[in-house]
Amino acid sequence: MVRGLARSAIRPPVFTRNLGAMPQIAKAEGDISSVFASLSGETEQQLPVRYRELKKHLIAENADMVQASWNRLIESLKDGVEMAKVMREKMIPSVTFADLTSGKLNSKTIDTIKNRGTVVVRGVFSRSEALELKAQTRAYIKANLSSTRHFKGQVFEIYWSPSQIKARGDPRMLSAQRALQKLWSGLPEQQTNTPMSYADRLRMRTPGDKSFALGPHVDGGSLERWEDPTYASCYIEILKGNWEGYNPFDARYRVDAVMDLYNSSGGCAAFREFQGWLSLSSCGPGEGTLRVNPLLKQATAYWFLRPFFSPPKHDSLSLDGWKLDLSTSRFPGSAQGRGQEMSDATHPHLQLQHSMVSAPRVEPGDFLVWHCDTIHAVDPVHNGTEDASVFYIPVVPKCRLNEEYIQKQKETFLTGYPPPDFPGGNGEEYHEGRPGVDAIKKAGGQAALKAMGF
Repeated sequence: MVRGLARSAIRPPVFTRNLGAMPQIAKAEGDISSVFASLSGETEQQLPVRYRELKKHLIAENADMVQASWNRLIESLKDGVEMAKVMREKMIPSVTFADLTSGKLNSKTIDTIKNRGTVVVRGVFSRSEALELKAQTRAYIKANLSSTRHFKGQVFEIYWSPSQIKARGDPRMLSAQRALQKLWSGLPEQQTNTPMSYADRLRMRTPGDKSFALGPHVDGGSLERWEDPTYASCYIEILKGNWEGYNPFDARYRVDAVMDLYNSSGGCAAFREFQGWLSLSSCGPGEGTLRVNPLLKQATAYWFLRPFFSPPKHDSLSLDGWKLDLSTSRFPGSAQGRGQEMSDATHPHLQLQHSMVSAPRVEPGDFLVWHCDTIHAVDPVHNGTEDASVFYIPVVPKCRLNEEYIQKQKETFLTGYPPPDFPGGNGEEYHEGRPGVDAIKKAGGQAALKAMGF
């Protein structure tokens, strides 16, 4: 029986895992540009014919229902885009750390967070603490400048600095993550209440920067969402022609999904409920900050269904009259071993110039998170007057998949190598001031040690 999809109400297609996928071996050296075809200068991949057959299997006998669902979805997207045009960053909710962690969020606020897929948690750290973390980070970079790799001076391939260890292991960070995990369903309570510490990069973007032009994309694989049968099961309602019934916060199948079939430099083998970053700067719209699509359910249903539809042959630029088309192996914006990217050319109904909105202004110590399926990007130009600096810190629940990952990550921490999900090499093995296990315990005691797999 095929997991997930075979339990659904539709006739289960016959899936096999991709036997051509690369084994899980050490990844090549690289940087954040390794993750995205657009940053690597690659053209669209011509995918094998088996992807055409995959489309047919996924849709099975639901063609009419999926077409009708698509038509309803396009109308809903139009309304959402109009809302984004008017509200912009006001669409993104903010909550205080105290209200989030004390359970004081009302149902309306919770619904808004789930609808938008993004939230700013204010004041996880104090302003002075966050600025001190940034100062410590700069000192670590300066002491190891000759051996520190980074991408265009903005995103540093640094994971194990003393300040990052402090931020990840701090009881307040773990408390915020624990509260955010409660927004999800489908996991046992023990797992829902237990965050794990996933090591990620840091960014220090300088005013005027134009080099870090990372466009709209979704992390957590690209083709894997359709190719892995368990991953595809996360979107079963969409495949059944019932996008309105899709629950983005159901974790049942996500904890077993294979999100990195190709062992890519930026592939993610762990399940991150939310991606996120801790702000180390005062940063507002247009100042090098995050941009998101705040129409979580509609946008996800759209980019998931997009490979199955084509415009009218007589008018390829039309946004109307798109029909189900299973005749090609094309998955727009997808590539083996790369992130899922979106553009006006590949995903025109999203109207990205209007539907992508900047995050509201954040201050040092604020924690910004976005759902793992949220389309996000960065401001193409940093028009602010000070650096836009962040530690990337996601929300990662305890589950078999993540526990296995954290054990592998623990070994890379002990050696100073990059974590398993990231480009390889010696990393910080010889970095001056690289912390050990004692630093984790000092940051957050036994809870921080457990979150790191100790």
